Amino acid sequence: MRAFFDTNILIYAQEAGPKGETARALMTEGGIVSVQVLNEFVNVLRKKHRRSWAQIEQALGDVDDALDEAVPLTFEIHAVGVALARDHGLSIYDAMIVAAALEAGCDTLFSEDMQHQRTFGDMRIVNPFLERAG
Repeated sequence: MRAFFDTNILIYAQEAGPKGETARALMTEGGIVSVQVLNEFVNVLRKKHRRSWAQIEQALGDVDDALDEAVPLTFEIHAVGVALARDHGLSIYDAMIVAAALEAGCDTLFSEDMQHQRTFGDMRIVNPFLERAG
């Protein structure tokens, strides 16, 4: 399995509790994110969680240690993302994440925010909090 992580999974990995434990466990199994996910992660940690820059840099280091090198946002990924948004009714930001996951050859996209079990080609969206609860 090649896993891609949505921003919300990275955020939960920073928190205590069952969702945090699940997110951290998944990340120890490896996977990948995109630069967009990293940007969203920093934004949430800074604005919503009011983390210091030092704390954010530490969190980014933890992600870098756990996961493969992030997929860059290229024009090709952007074009695929626009088509996914148009054809499948995704928000542009979710479509860019799906496009990056497809580009990375992932078969699983872990996300709490997207439709559980929805597929795009050979890739399936999985809400890991539902999977592990049931």
